[in-house]
Amino acid sequence: MLLRLLAPWFVALLPVPSLSAQSSSAPPPVRWSGYIQARQTYQDDTGLTSSINRARLTAGGSVRGDIGWRIQGEFRTGNAGAGRATVALQDAYVRWSDGKVGVQLGQFKTPFTREFITSLTEVESADRAFAVDTLAPKRDIGIMADYAAGGRGGVTVGLFNGDGQNVTSNADSSLLGVGRATWRLIPYVAIGANVAHYFGDSTRYGVDVNLESPWVVLRGEYLGQRRAAGGDDDRGWYVLAAAPVTPWLQPLAKYERFERGAADAVPRKAWTVGANLRPWGRATRFTLEYLSRTSGDPGTTRGLGLAQVQVLF
Repeated sequence: MLLRLLAPWFVALLPVPSLSAQSSSAPPPVRWSGYIQARQTYQDDTGLTSSINRARLTAGGSVRGDIGWRIQGEFRTGNAGAGRATVALQDAYVRWSDGKVGVQLGQFKTPFTREFITSLTEVESADRAFAVDTLAPKRDIGIMADYAAGGRGGVTVGLFNGDGQNVTSNADSSLLGVGRATWRLIPYVAIGANVAHYFGDSTRYGVDVNLESPWVVLRGEYLGQRRAAGGDDDRGWYVLAAAPVTPWLQPLAKYERFERGAADAVPRKAWTVGANLRPWGRATRFTLEYLSRTSGDPGTTRGLGLAQVQVLF
């Protein structure tokens, strides 16, 4: 009863913030970005197929100078002609950084393989290598810390649930530890190494070499997976070469191979040749490719023609 009687007096005595103070405490603006990839493919057995490869929208900002945040969603079309579109959460994290050190908490890309942590809008080929898509742990929920060594390289380590994207519980209580280190040997040339350990299950590993100059891009990665139960390792690799002939034309070639460790595993190989065209700057990219995929040794070969337009905003 006493509190009810005294509360109005306490409220009346509180200072009223000025209009200038209210305006200064307004939240900082939100930065919006995103991209769309529309694709046409042709194969002899399936004919011409149209698809939206990716459509993503990103919001980001900061609540103070050293704390930022990011949310990214992907718009997906329905499966098997269902005609229903869905929205899937890709990134949702808070990041603190102070100079060379940063800490990140939420859902985001695990720091494994150079090609995966690079945005697909910046990868020279229309798709990532099959070994990267298969062995990279991709996105997960956890915490990560990183250190940048003044532009020469850096180290990133993280601990994650190990259950994948948008799974908010750790069902098997088995954590995933991921680490990556990079170092720039000389101008334009950098090397990297990464490891991902599913505690009590398996370990994935990889190394990469990257030469990126104004005249040529040469890149290669080797990836593997060793299971705690034993057996031969899964392994795969790719090499890529691209040359910016002009500011708007970049021919490319890519070779990749992947093979499971099982005795009856069928190796997969693929050649990709094509070009990226940017007639109106980096915001718009046209990709033209021909892919030759082989399953088995000597195996069966299938060809695929691909045309894709990508718009950044």
